[in-house]
Amino acid sequence: MSASSNEHSYQSGFRNHFASEALPGALPVGQNSPQRCPYGLYAEQLTGSAFTAPRHQNLRSWLYRIRPSVAQSAYRRLAERRVATAPLSGQADPNQMRWDPVPLPDAPTDFIDGLETIAANGDAAAQVGCGVHLYACNRDMAERFFYNADGELLIVPQLGALVLRTELGVLAISPGEIAVIPRGIKFQVQLADGCDAARGYVAENYASPLELPGLGPIGANGLANPRDFLSPVAAYEDMAGDIELVAKFGGGFWATRLDHSPLDVVAWHGNYAPYKYDLARFNSINSVSFDHPDPSIFTVLTSISDTPGMANLDFVIFPPRWMVAERTFRPPYFHRNLMSEFMGLIEGVYDAKAEGFSPGGASLHNCMSPHGPDAATFEAASTAQLSPQYQGETLAFMFESRYVFQPTETALAADFRQRDYVDVWKGLASHFDPTAP
Repeated sequence: MSASSNEHSYQSGFRNHFASEALPGALPVGQNSPQRCPYGLYAEQLTGSAFTAPRHQNLRSWLYRIRPSVAQSAYRRLAERRVATAPLSGQADPNQMRWDPVPLPDAPTDFIDGLETIAANGDAAAQVGCGVHLYACNRDMAERFFYNADGELLIVPQLGALVLRTELGVLAISPGEIAVIPRGIKFQVQLADGCDAARGYVAENYASPLELPGLGPIGANGLANPRDFLSPVAAYEDMAGDIELVAKFGGGFWATRLDHSPLDVVAWHGNYAPYKYDLARFNSINSVSFDHPDPSIFTVLTSISDTPGMANLDFVIFPPRWMVAERTFRPPYFHRNLMSEFMGLIEGVYDAKAEGFSPGGASLHNCMSPHGPDAATFEAASTAQLSPQYQGETLAFMFESRYVFQPTETALAADFRQRDYVDVWKGLASHFDPTAP
């Protein structure tokens, strides 16, 4: 039996305290863990912060489920796979790097088996840093579920729509949307109806949970609005079977067997829940006078660190927007910066690259490694007429971190890596003439 009437129904607000029930009266009133829960359910608390975290940072939800999570077998270690966890062995690399889109699989491959790590930083055990993965899959997770104890997952689809069936309800996401699955929440990934394959990016955040950035001088409005973040409503599944639950724990993959679906939460309340966001709802702030602004004005979500202003992980987007600056070089300027940048392209053309950066591709510019527009873009932007211009039909993003990204050995050796990427700047010849100010 499955309660499907609530599928793809949402509650609005960023980390609001929600209350949701798939059966009337399933939520206890006035007591989180009564002696006997309605409908014979079990009460289980899921805590995503320390118990003593300040109230505004305390994350927890009460789940009222058909069977408690402890009803499972012992975990067994699974074989190694293409997913790595920081700290990685070896050394980080200062070279600018770029990859073509990861090829779609030929053999039947689900979301778990289709994950491949590109880079990571920090130390997952110390809850510092993040991992960056690609996914490419062509089949549903069947009688298989997953949770990550090492960090929360930010999923960025690039090709194909996904249905994320979680303990707390169902999220449907398409390219142009994102979803965040908090640490420890069990879920299953299916391809949406009519979708034969899917591809995208995943940031695995080991550190403080993602939150909305402060607006500072911007004021009360702008960037991402809390009301546009959507969490699911309760939709339980009461299903018996031989079920595999895969856990990512301590950098390894482990599996336990269940005799039932783990998506059996009939009701829940709290502020620790998965959520989705439509990037088209982002309210861009941009220059209307001169100079190209820093990418921080396009921050959707941030994982703060112990140093103010230096994020463990920022999720930044470059959406369709007007470019109206005058007397200035409009594309991103040449720069070297402390923060390390992993970039992906969801659709269209990125304004700092003339070619070679394709939807589904990725680039990595580490701390103090120089980067910026390629030679063709520089020449075009230096002579362009500076009338208002709409930068449309494009959507790029960046995972930016205070910690240096270390590429994995598989990413360095990948057939889809562009080993000649640095050559895009070879045409930047000297135009210096001391007689012509």
